[in-house]
Amino acid sequence: MSTLNLGILAHVDAGKTSLTERLLYAAGVIDRIGRVDDGDTRTDSLALERRRGITIKSAVVSFTLGDITVNLIDTPGHPDFIAEVERVLSVLDGAVLVVSAVEGVQAQTRVLMRTLRRLGIPTLIFVNKIDRTGARHDDLLRELAAKLTPAVVPMGTVRRPGTRDAAFLPYGATDPAFAPTGPVAERLAEQDDAFLAAYVENPARLTYGRLRRELAARTRQALIHPVFSGSAISGAGVDTLTRGIREFLPATADDERGPAAGTVFKVERGPAGEKIAYVRMFSGALRVRDRLPAGDGDGDTGRITAIGVFEDGGTVRRASVGAGRIGTLRGLGGIRIGDVIGDPAAAPAARRHFSPPTLETVVVPGEGTDTGALHTALTQLAEQDPLINLRQDEIRRELSVSLYGEVQKEVIQATLADEYGVDVTFRETTTICVERLTGTGNAVEVMGKEPNPFLATVGLRVGPAAPGSGVGFTLEVELGSMPYAFMKAIEDTVRATLNEGLYGWAVPDCAVVLTRCGYAPRQSHAHGTFDKSMSSTGGDFRLLTPLVLMAALKDAGTVVCEPMHHFRLDVPADTFGTVLPALARRRAVPHTPSAHGRSYVVEGEIPAAEIHALEQQLPALTGGEGALEASFAHHRPVVGDFPTRARTDHDPLNRKEYLLGVVRRVPTGAPDTRRPPGADPRHG
Repeated sequence: MSTLNLGILAHVDAGKTSLTERLLYAAGVIDRIGRVDDGDTRTDSLALERRRGITIKSAVVSFTLGDITVNLIDTPGHPDFIAEVERVLSVLDGAVLVVSAVEGVQAQTRVLMRTLRRLGIPTLIFVNKIDRTGARHDDLLRELAAKLTPAVVPMGTVRRPGTRDAAFLPYGATDPAFAPTGPVAERLAEQDDAFLAAYVENPARLTYGRLRRELAARTRQALIHPVFSGSAISGAGVDTLTRGIREFLPATADDERGPAAGTVFKVERGPAGEKIAYVRMFSGALRVRDRLPAGDGDGDTGRITAIGVFEDGGTVRRASVGAGRIGTLRGLGGIRIGDVIGDPAAAPAARRHFSPPTLETVVVPGEGTDTGALHTALTQLAEQDPLINLRQDEIRRELSVSLYGEVQKEVIQATLADEYGVDVTFRETTTICVERLTGTGNAVEVMGKEPNPFLATVGLRVGPAAPGSGVGFTLEVELGSMPYAFMKAIEDTVRATLNEGLYGWAVPDCAVVLTRCGYAPRQSHAHGTFDKSMSSTGGDFRLLTPLVLMAALKDAGTVVCEPMHHFRLDVPADTFGTVLPALARRRAVPHTPSAHGRSYVVEGEIPAAEIHALEQQLPALTGGEGALEASFAHHRPVVGDFPTRARTDHDPLNRKEYLLGVVRRVPTGAPDTRRPPGADPRHG
């Protein structure tokens, strides 16, 4: 047997979940096709999904195609839940991208296709809803080639599109499309030099069978994308798509040899509150009672107490889950989304394929709501979606979450009410900025010298780093000059402290160098007991480092940068003069527009804070005919006064208040009395 892990992706309302239902019905897994509107589909299992008629969480269900087990993963279509899609991409063998024959290519369709092609995921395109009024075929094929990729190959034609009798007629051996010099051969020749030579020198040898084999090979390399059409509701064309999935997409042979390696792409809670981790295995096998190390290698996540694998539409208990398969693991209390299990070289780590959230909001507990229950509920939601980036302000007793959009806020609110019995509202959504260094800064505090009250010496140099490079921490001191635990305490504290820079925003990219360090060696009383008042502890370094780091940041200087989105706006030509001033009011920077028939297309950049307002305003400006797509591009320095973000730490920028908060006292100006007499000066 082989396994194919297949993702179904689409823009919202393209019919993705309906196609999943039809595929399961055709495979005999279900005996009745559920409807999204009726809330009885197999993969939309959450009560909120059934009420709203949208997919919020990815769901796995399996069926069999001959000797292939297909693990079909239904994903959300709304852009507010793109993080859920992102986590699925790292475990896919292939994908079906669904496009509506009526609405055509949408902004989300383009984002998904660009990502699939960048990651090299073999992808088929299924044009759904050919039986709906307004369905297009020939025109839509041209749109796919123009807006998604020229490397699309139609696998048939549609008879009577836009009617109840619409049908997909697949091309056969006698159709001109598969002629030796037809469009299929022409597209293949663009992708392969050897095939090009045969195409030019001896086209008669390009038989129908060879063309199909070559097409399958190029599809599995993600160089070409066959296009099928049909209707998930009527079933038209779905059987042809099913054959295409088996013929064109790569399955993985079930082989449990080799070291165990897998990637966790989803975590949820069971009925008793236990963690259930979804893992895609790339090598070897995991077995019940295996003990697994934590994703960061520090400690372990626990012992596997139960394994489930997906078979014939359900989850079946098994003693092991092997390479190629997707399984559920129980008993791993420390497991997290993105963890690589086993050999990292054999399993790709979860990578960020889409931009991070650029919005945030404060969660306000309703009257009578238990704040402890709210914190527990949000913590569990953050386990399932780490990108909501739960932040706790200990001083103001507030909780904040990051968002992709307003719909996600509504879903969080409904989930807290339905699943946890917690009533909340939200403050106004704000934009998440970042801080970037403008220069290099240095700071040092020496043990035993004013105004340092800690038994620790820390010197740091900070400097700018390239966007996206992250925080780098290096040593300018000898590795053995101080116990490693103290150096690790400094590094961990540096990374945590950089979540809030001079203006309260995170400093995501920064080069930090430890330039000086020192400590008081372990001291004991005459009777041999350890005296921590005379000896350095990790706490000394954890409490001193924020003061030194903030002083270094002040020396370097930072600038607040706001997220900018690249936008593409397609509007009727007669409304363009009205749209341009609206873009200017939204601080957009448009590039030179281009005419496309009776419409204008303009691209440019716009602050993320203005996207939602522009989306709301666009229908009135364009008579409902404007189409906007936008995606995160980069961060740009804010013009004018820098916005600030309320701090959630003890504010190491305010030394007096910080020390009052962390040690409950302020140094009097005298040298710290905790320094042991005669401490070795080499350690300071």
